[in-house]
Amino acid sequence: MSEVLPYCGLPPLPGELLGRFNIDPTLILILILLATVQIRFASRSRHRLVGVGGWFVAAVALVSPLCALSVSLFSARVAQHMLLILLAAPMIALAWPPAAQRTRTRGLWSSAAAFFVALWFWHMPVPYDATFSSTSVYWAMHLSLFGSAVLLWRELLHHSSDRTVDVLAAGALTSMQMGLLGAVLTFAGHPLFLWHMTTTAAWGLSPLRDQQLGGVLMWVPGMALFLWTAIRSFSRLWNTLEGVRPA
Repeated sequence: MSEVLPYCGLPPLPGELLGRFNIDPTLILILILLATVQIRFASRSRHRLVGVGGWFVAAVALVSPLCALSVSLFSARVAQHMLLILLAAPMIALAWPPAAQRTRTRGLWSSAAAFFVALWFWHMPVPYDATFSSTSVYWAMHLSLFGSAVLLWRELLHHSSDRTVDVLAAGALTSMQMGLLGAVLTFAGHPLFLWHMTTTAAWGLSPLRDQQLGGVLMWVPGMALFLWTAIRSFSRLWNTLEGVRPA
């Protein structure tokens, strides 16, 4: 284990977890400012509450004791990531005004590619372990994962009916690559992350079992939410076709 203190502190013991909130004033101020900006520029007034809810979910992921627990358990770190990219990001993206029509196709595929790279890179052993020994690396992980997820969800949720095929393809490929990474982590025959070799026993898990649990947390929710997105896109396309059907 590194001699440098991780951003979220030392690995907590079960009895002390509930007192391990992350009260970093800079982080809390930034979250409040971002939520305020979103209220000001929400695409529709009824989306403002959804956008603020997204920043609240982000605060839960980053400020609650889940931050400390993610130092002990890989599965908790994955849960933190899933809260950010599968709940907070789509809520924030829904309230964010859509991109200009002329840039949307390029934006869809570039954001999908950026999310793919960020997700796989930060769940590889060496980059993952590095996040515990450097605060700047820790935030590079969160900003690239969360930022690319918000951009991707913006493209998936704000689209016209003529772009349904592109959106479905990007959503399907994203779901598949998340599922594949989750499967790799679930079915690996040995632990991949050196940091957690000594941090999981206090929680009644072996490093391998903890890693497998994290893989499942990535695998199943990711597929479910992108399936919902596909159904939503089909529904919008169907409603459009119904609207132009001759009487």
